[in-house]
Amino acid sequence: MKMKSESFATPQGTENFRKRFEGKTSPEHFRNDSLLSNSLYLSSLGLGTYLGDPDDETDNQVEKMARLAVQSGVNVIDTAINYRYQRAERSIGRSLHQMFTQDKINRNEIVISTKGGFIPFNGKEPETPDLYIQKNLIDTELAFEEEIVAGCHCISPSYLQSQINQSLVNLHLSTIDIYYVHNPETQLREVSRNQFYKRIQAAFKLLEENVAQGKIRCYGTATWTGFLANPKTKDYLSLKDLIQIAHDVGGTQHHFKAIQLPYNLAMPEALLHRNQELNGQWVSLLTAAQNQGFIVMSSASLLQGRLAETLPEAVHHLFKGLKTPAQKSIQFVRSTPGITTALVGMKSQAHLKENTETLQHELEPESITSVFEN
Repeated sequence: MKMKSESFATPQGTENFRKRFEGKTSPEHFRNDSLLSNSLYLSSLGLGTYLGDPDDETDNQVEKMARLAVQSGVNVIDTAINYRYQRAERSIGRSLHQMFTQDKINRNEIVISTKGGFIPFNGKEPETPDLYIQKNLIDTELAFEEEIVAGCHCISPSYLQSQINQSLVNLHLSTIDIYYVHNPETQLREVSRNQFYKRIQAAFKLLEENVAQGKIRCYGTATWTGFLANPKTKDYLSLKDLIQIAHDVGGTQHHFKAIQLPYNLAMPEALLHRNQELNGQWVSLLTAAQNQGFIVMSSASLLQGRLAETLPEAVHHLFKGLKTPAQKSIQFVRSTPGITTALVGMKSQAHLKENTETLQHELEPESITSVFEN
């Protein structure tokens, strides 16, 4: 009997999905992560939904690609409420609804992640964003004016709750598997670190409450510069400090389990830059995250398409058996120890076919060192 869509990814569901692609993908394509809901299987390639115009054509492309990606062995779909002014979430929601009601796909097989923090607007950018924020956030008491930074970002509990509720509606779901606080370092550019920690603590407390209510399964932080920055810079994020805050609000069984950050051939800092403290030593973000059991999803795996066009000559001889720059770039990311899923935006069947061909190849962690020796 088909599971209802009001569910979430489960160990048995993701195991069933993995078995469906035995012999069609490499054995290492699915990562078994014991810290997320007791051993989920996550695909090493995930569908990202960041880029694109806020129009019907892009909506249709995203909706179609989500279904085709799942049919090709991808069970991780990542989005955010602000992507294309909520249209990305809504496109994914329609696709999920169709998959769960018409295709032979169960909700418990698919890992869905989304994010909140940036003010998303509604379908398009308003003519007067400031007036929109005043009317929809401040006047409704979802947020105080001082809680909004950079004119676009807010992580107050009441605001984040409204975003979680809206994301559930957009996605046609009752539970989100991974919910990220989106680019929290945006706050650090305008408030003190002490004030930031108070705000992130309130956000984490709210997210723990949503886990208890069944609206989300776990939470994390999706960042751009924060985890890659020098510890002395204003927007630096310490994974150690965030874990401590999660422990303070959720105890030893807290649900801060995932992080997302840019990682690719042109931005290897997460692998190379020793900027995170672990047991009294400075290590890379990937080392710290892997040591503490985090799911790590790489955003910008193709650097928003640029690495799909050309690669340095020194890289071309690596990752043998793969032909295109996109395939080699994806193989670099998914072969890197500590990376769970490489997120890639795909809006054409040709790109989907090219990218998913990578999944038939064994991982090549030994080639990662070679990249930086050339």
